[in-house]
Amino acid sequence: MLDLALMLFVVAFLAAGFRRPFVWVLAYLYIDILAPQKIGWSLTSALPISLIAFCAAFAGWLLVDPKRGSRFTFRQFLMLCLLIYCGISTSFADFPVEAAEKWAWVWKALFFAIFFPLTLTTRLRIEGAALIMVLTVSAIIISAGIKTALGGGGYESLYFFVNDNSGLYESSTLATVAIAIIPLIVWFTRHGTVFVPDWRVKAFAYPLIFACLLIPVGTEARTGLICIAVLGVLMLRDVKRRLAFMVAGCLVGLVALPFLPQSYYERMATIGSPSGDESASTRMAVWEWTLDYVGENPLGGGFDAYRGNSFTYDMPVSQKSGNTTAVEYREVTDDARAYHSAIFEMLGEQGWPGLALWLWLQLLGVWQMERLRRRWKDRGPPDSWQAPLASALQFGQIIYLVGSLFQGIAYQPFILMFIGLQCALWSYCRLHDSRRNKGQRARRSPATANSARDAVTAGFPALR
Repeated sequence: MLDLALMLFVVAFLAAGFRRPFVWVLAYLYIDILAPQKIGWSLTSALPISLIAFCAAFAGWLLVDPKRGSRFTFRQFLMLCLLIYCGISTSFADFPVEAAEKWAWVWKALFFAIFFPLTLTTRLRIEGAALIMVLTVSAIIISAGIKTALGGGGYESLYFFVNDNSGLYESSTLATVAIAIIPLIVWFTRHGTVFVPDWRVKAFAYPLIFACLLIPVGTEARTGLICIAVLGVLMLRDVKRRLAFMVAGCLVGLVALPFLPQSYYERMATIGSPSGDESASTRMAVWEWTLDYVGENPLGGGFDAYRGNSFTYDMPVSQKSGNTTAVEYREVTDDARAYHSAIFEMLGEQGWPGLALWLWLQLLGVWQMERLRRRWKDRGPPDSWQAPLASALQFGQIIYLVGSLFQGIAYQPFILMFIGLQCALWSYCRLHDSRRNKGQRARRSPATANSARDAVTAGFPALR
């Protein structure tokens, strides 16, 4: 029954695109984020619905959609360069078979992120795409949040729609994305037009924000706790009463402490002592190996180059005997351990050129959103929505960047879509400013001509 319902919803989504081809872009967002083909077991999994949606979205834009307002931005060019570079590095990868498997989904994510902004030429389209992204990932978040609230959480034991530890269904990735979209949810409660921000929208949005905050608790992802702290610091920039905000945040934290499970405290305690945690110890060992590797291979080793690592380190093991705890160091040999960091993922796989492109792409987005925020923050309606949206997208990207320091999510498709939204907003605002400046110059031209003519006739009375 679930499989049939999912299939009928996807079919209805795609059918709506025959009337409005842009809907096919939204359908692809929904399918790529939620992955209904993994949730279903017969109809949705038997058909290549993701490929169908992407082909429909691209063909609809190419053949039917008006191209007014479509611009190819510099950040799209950077993604294109990264796409080409990744394709070249795949051809000489250390592990060709594994590299080809990763390339099979990375190129699609990058290609769609390059294409995506070209379709977002109006406010309604930008908002609609952001809304579909938030609502789709919220389906996973709400389900996981309910399970957490009912006591069903725990490290690697919080089950989502699918039993697949990849993409957004990986606990740390979901925790990072859940916190990153909170500023965007807040934006919809104030500036949304698809759903007017009345009490009904807020009655859905605020519990959704609470569910987002529950994800790091339910998954016991240490990265999620760090992302919450980063969000709190970022919000200090825009709140009017900062002291009251900080006091309220501390009180909420104190009230929540008694309700957190003991396993959560034990998991978070390892943040302060990474040498005593096997996961953290192996990450640092992998990072050291990666630096040595790129010293010999500055262009990287292609996708999944980490499979060639091998290292030995001393792991502290605590043993309790009554009231006494003894720490014994054991030598551990490990190999083929993943990077667990987007920085080292890019460095190991694409070398210094790939890391430079990726950092340029990310940091340029933070800078562009800051420029938009400052340029548009004092404008009134109907141009009062751009600056808050730029701020929300900037906050989300900063949270992702912090979270990516501890996860190998350099090519995460949802974040690439996030970058696509930024590119679209940047193009929209620049085009809007360009038209506004042309209008002002056009209005000034007749006035300037009249003033010049009056000055001439005033200097030569005989010509009147």
